[in-house]
Formats: sequence, structure tokens, C-alpha cells
Amino acid sequence: MRPEVQTFIADGPLPDEDATEEELEGRDQQLRAIARPVTGEEAKALVACFGPDDCYGIGWSLLHLIETGPNPVLATDPGPDANEWHQRLYLRAVNGGLIP
Repeated sequence: MRPEVQTFIADGPLPDEDATEEELEGRDQQLRAIARPVTGEEAKALVACFGPDDCYGIGWSLLHLIETGPNPVLATDPGPDANEWHQRLYLRAVNGGLIP
């Protein structure tokens, strides 16, 4: 796994919308430092980095980064109690015809 991905993952899930501007900017810069496409291993590890909301659009950037890797990352339905981002990744794979 590349160092920039490890750094992003080490900082944990994205913060919620109550985060400071510095924190949001730092996470955004970390995410932008990751060259596309990601590997399958990186994509699966990055799935754990979604936070409770869209984090002022950073959540969407993370989703699109994950989707540059081998798809589908989530091949089984994560269930109704799963994080909304996990549900979204799964449904996008279904709607894209990657999962029956």
C-alpha cells in the first residue's frame, strides 16, 4: 500500500461537518495526494475512512477515489444499518451492472 494512502487511513474516518477548517483542508489535501487509480487493497482499506456525513464534499471525493480501483469494492449488501457511504458504494455497483 502506498504511503499516501497509509497516511490517509491512519488519520481515521473523515470528520463530520463540525470539524475545523484546518482539519477539513488537511484531509482534503491528503486525499488529493493519492494518485489514481487505487489498488484493490487500497480501495478496501479506504472504505473504512467514510465519516458520518459528506464532510463538505470530501466524502464524495473519497467515494470517487475508491471507485477508480477494481470494482466492486463491496460485493455484498452492507445492510440497512451500514454507513450511508457503504450503502451508496454498493448501490452504485448494482446500478452500474457490476453486481446482479
